[in-house]
Amino acid sequence: MVDRCFLDFNTKSGLTPIDRKFLLSFLNDFEDGKWRDSAFDDFLWDNVAQTALTQAERENAMLGDRSRLREAAKNLRLIDKEPESSKGSEIAEIILYGLMRLHFGALPVVPKIFYKQNVNDFAKGADSVHISIDGDAFLLYFGEAKFYSSIENARLDSVVDSVRKSLETDKLKKENAIVTSLRELDTLDLPGGMAERIRAALSNRASIDDIKPLIHVPILLLHECSVTAAATLKDQAYLDAITDVHQERAQSYFERQVAALAPSVARYGEITFHLILLPVPCKKKVVDRFLTEAALLKGA
Repeated sequence: MVDRCFLDFNTKSGLTPIDRKFLLSFLNDFEDGKWRDSAFDDFLWDNVAQTALTQAERENAMLGDRSRLREAAKNLRLIDKEPESSKGSEIAEIILYGLMRLHFGALPVVPKIFYKQNVNDFAKGADSVHISIDGDAFLLYFGEAKFYSSIENARLDSVVDSVRKSLETDKLKKENAIVTSLRELDTLDLPGGMAERIRAALSNRASIDDIKPLIHVPILLLHECSVTAAATLKDQAYLDAITDVHQERAQSYFERQVAALAPSVARYGEITFHLILLPVPCKKKVVDRFLTEAALLKGA
């Protein structure tokens, strides 16, 4: 719904650097006066197998669609045993994966949910790792994904801190080592020699400073929203209200990010950030439906 550069709506003078920062806002729609649970859930489950299975498993001709979902469900973490504030983090990771494919046209290089469940050393770091190709160039996407009951300022502070930690040199080197060590890079449909160039750029011998201009950080905040809960139609009044809320929240977020990261992250101004906001009417209902479906698949 919204795809704007922060420069276009920033209201605070003297804030710098503010280029290379973007707001993306996505909306589900309504039917019969109700938010379309089924459309949201379909998008979620359409992307589960993509992020919870390896490329080889996804391409296994012996597995039908239902079998792939069942195998993917086995790799889902037990989010029902997480603290209430953390529930749904896996849902946000899956949604971000789908948006990376569809909006950014990015290719996954680390199926994060699979590796978080199966290899402890890979559980740290970004919630999604993607690469996009544009001719002879490539970009790296190290994503953050959260599902919150609100996106008030206290929540935004924790997101800023999480992003800051993900950009620490040792964290980026670990993420790069994961990317270069997995076979996934060789299974992608890359132009000739591109995989080798990516591995060279991400080599432990290369300086992290050199890849800062290639790094994009998509930050998905899937969030409960009172405006969405009260709406019955995706009309102009609803669109205008959500736009106002999301631009105000983006203003607050980027002010905090600049204040925290500009002094502490080398070459911060060369990194690109995408704040992605997607509202739902009730977080608990989304999480409960997901857990019920996952339990059914695991037990199938």
